[in-house]
Amino acid sequence: METPGADRPDPGPGAHPTDPGPGASPIPATSTFRERHGITPVAFALLCVIFFAVVYQGFGSALSVLLFGLTPDLSEPGDFRIFTGVTQVALLLVPALLVARLASPRPLDFLRVRRPPIGALLVPLAGIFSLQQMLQVYMVFQDRIPLPPEVEGLVNQFKEAIGKTLMSLLGSHSFPEFLGVVLVIAVIPAVAEEFAFRGLIQGNFERGIGPASAVTISGIIFGLFHLNPFSIVPLIALGVYLGFIAYRSNSIWVSIAAHFFNNLIPVTALYLNLADEKMVTGEFGDLPFATLMAIFWFSGVIFLLSTYYFLHLTKLSAVDVRRAEPQ
Repeated sequence: METPGADRPDPGPGAHPTDPGPGASPIPATSTFRERHGITPVAFALLCVIFFAVVYQGFGSALSVLLFGLTPDLSEPGDFRIFTGVTQVALLLVPALLVARLASPRPLDFLRVRRPPIGALLVPLAGIFSLQQMLQVYMVFQDRIPLPPEVEGLVNQFKEAIGKTLMSLLGSHSFPEFLGVVLVIAVIPAVAEEFAFRGLIQGNFERGIGPASAVTISGIIFGLFHLNPFSIVPLIALGVYLGFIAYRSNSIWVSIAAHFFNNLIPVTALYLNLADEKMVTGEFGDLPFATLMAIFWFSGVIFLLSTYYFLHLTKLSAVDVRRAEPQ
């Protein structure tokens, strides 16, 4: 094995004092903070996870308690919605954009800020909708798992509290309010979370452990990050799918569009006085086993077909991903 820099000529007398000597490995002019400090991509990704956990979850939660108390009054949720949107931008999106500069000399390329083909932008919408239907069926079966009475009572209390909070945040009673909810619940989280998770965190994992493991691990982190133990499996599945389409298309806008559509569905359903699971099939919890399985398999076929077509549409983008990118 060649020693790095071994064939480099001796700088000789008069060389600049900062020039590397024989056998030394020079630091490129474009070296990043991560490279200069010898931080591996995986370690950098984990540091980013810790950073967001402290800054967004820790500091953001403390600020929420300070402003709204331990149990916010969401009968008039306008101020809390504004707070949620501002903290997502200030404590998630902006830090992700800034920290990306420490990971790559070309942060926009690193974050996959590239225009995708229109088909690659639209096809995952069918994938995300069919995936939602499959996960709704999964949640029905999860809710049917028998629990000890005392545990079941506690779980139901938590579920009811989470449900009331989500209903207050997502619900709207006028079209202007609906547009505001779409901005805070669908647009801002889609942009902020995709740049943080699929752009910064997954991007670093990919350079350390490869795309398949990176997509899986960042999806798991995404699920855990939402701090909702009752929806952990659906959130992880969503995170993995978003990571896959971001990698395959080589564009962050594809996963942003799918994430936005995923969040838009329940907001629209509530505005139309529907539960999101009733939009196509009716109340899932009231359906018999055979009907639930039919919905699951039919949605699964749609999901597989949309994914197959997406793979075909993004063949060239996948080749670009495998080429040398800023490390």
